[in-house]
Amino acid sequence: MTQAVIVVALVWVAGAGTAVVFTRDPLRQAFTAGFFGLALAFLYLSLQAGDVALSQIVVGAIALPLIVLLSLAKVRKDRE
Repeated sequence: MTQAVIVVALVWVAGAGTAVVFTRDPLRQAFTAGFFGLALAFLYLSLQAGDVALSQIVVGAIALPLIVLLSLAKVRKDRE
């Protein structure tokens, strides 16, 4: 059972990482990167690394997309 969960998590991480690479729009890429961060957190949880998973959720799924979105808003505001 646990091997199946790990395989599903690895496939999810591979798919989400590929989606981040092929996304061209920075706004959509920020959301895709957040989804990738959640996939990594699920992988870490399936590998029984709960502390790393919590750190990944905070940094990869919340902080990084938020910083990118705020930066995009600032750049678009300055262009107007």
